[in-house]
Amino acid sequence: MMSSYIIEGGKRLEGEVTISGSKNASLPIIAATILNPGTTKLYDIPNIHDTQITLEILKYLGCKVKKGHGKVEINSKKITKTDIPEHLMNQMRSTVILAGAILGRFKEATFSYPGGCDIGARPIDLHLSAFKKLGINISEYSGFITCKCDKIIGANIDLDFPSVGATENIILASIYAEGTTHITNAAMEPEIVDLAQCLNKMGAKIEGAGTKIIKITGVQKLKDISYNVMQDRIEAGTFLCAAAITGGDICLNYRTPEHITPIINKLEEAGCEIKTAKGKVHIKAPKKLKAVDIKTMPYPGFPTDMQSVFASTLTTSKGTSMIVENIFENRYRYVPELNKMGAKINIEGKTAVIKGVKKLSSAKVKSTDLRGGACLVLAGLSAKGVTTVTNIEYILRGYEKLDEKLRKLGATIQLSSEM
Repeated sequence: MMSSYIIEGGKRLEGEVTISGSKNASLPIIAATILNPGTTKLYDIPNIHDTQITLEILKYLGCKVKKGHGKVEINSKKITKTDIPEHLMNQMRSTVILAGAILGRFKEATFSYPGGCDIGARPIDLHLSAFKKLGINISEYSGFITCKCDKIIGANIDLDFPSVGATENIILASIYAEGTTHITNAAMEPEIVDLAQCLNKMGAKIEGAGTKIIKITGVQKLKDISYNVMQDRIEAGTFLCAAAITGGDICLNYRTPEHITPIINKLEEAGCEIKTAKGKVHIKAPKKLKAVDIKTMPYPGFPTDMQSVFASTLTTSKGTSMIVENIFENRYRYVPELNKMGAKINIEGKTAVIKGVKKLSSAKVKSTDLRGGACLVLAGLSAKGVTTVTNIEYILRGYEKLDEKLRKLGATIQLSSEM
């Protein structure tokens, strides 16, 4: 099955849109339910490919999963397996955080190297060296990694890079550890705060989430809870950029604008008017955006996940913008596709130089990864004529009902599936 978006550009986006639950918070929180041998109810889990795959893995392990409208109920009492099937592992990278949860509860886990978007080296050696510090033995055999130990012992773990996945995996693996685990140079993303809040509600003892030093004191057991996952800050940023590139005027139903401060700042610098009130973010875009410069950094810096989306927004701005990508080296694979639409982007190493053009033109373009796909949808919304974005399986991994939400704002966009 190949799916495409067919977009007739040139329509200003107007109206109101509600931001879905966070993809990047849902995945570790779903993993965390493995640690509670009872029932966990989760609300606002987005219905996207990545959460579906994660829930498939949980079913494979032996969890009972019930899905209702915006609610997922997971019973992890009768888990019978501790391996993650290779074909599911290959579909997305974040499956690796299930390893920390399985290890935390059963002291053993087997998995293969993860798949997902090809946006550069994202090795899991940070995860594995952290596991070793917790007293876990690791052996590798023909592409499979087996982790085993008699007990997990709290340790001091200093991360070379504030990796989000490694920080989450250490937290999950050390919930039931003997003693205390300290993570220094921890990632500070809001998704980590969300994971810690969820686990603490279950009865874990995690302090310092959202700062560079996280302390986890091992506990004996966790209890059943229900939990509402945070909203998706990257989706929020994507919709703000969609309004910006179409000269639009939209309002987001979004509770945590403080999570997207760097995005709001850059859009204001580009000439947009943005107001935040209780649970709302309102953006009014000018007819023509101004060029701005961006450097991606770990949180609270400008998010690498927004880099391609923002680049697309700047293709028709007045002047020359510069983007420096400091996180992933393959994040520019979308550039040749945008250039097919008349954008003028040159790449030199980590830097993209974007010369604003008057108007983008329609073309048939192909998604290269999740956010790169979203950036082509935005380009299509602003371009003259009909743009076809193919390979949108990537986009469906991370955005819930993107086409439906855009249509509500006045865009002309259809999902087309062909065998």
